[in-house]
Amino acid sequence: MILKGIIAAALLTEALWQTIKLLKNVKEINKDVLGAIILGIIVAFAAKIDIFEILGIPMDIRYLGNILTGILISRGSNFIHDLLGNISESYQVRKTRQS
Repeated sequence: MILKGIIAAALLTEALWQTIKLLKNVKEINKDVLGAIILGIIVAFAAKIDIFEILGIPMDIRYLGNILTGILISRGSNFIHDLLGNISESYQVRKTRQS
């Protein structure tokens, strides 16, 4: 179970970093990306969605899971679908190796 959490946390961290990097254009902050991130965070709080909690990865900082989930949500459904597919695939590979 711990390894699953590490794999999920690693994939989520990479996805978050790639999203945050989109904020900065060459000369200024990308307002479209910033707006999507803010909206994603609002949706995550309003819907009480915390992907880290769902995956069994506890957060010691209150609301951090909601904020990070909102950043992930800001990338859209295709991104989330691909991200969850990667996490599921990693779990299946690990499960197959244990058999």
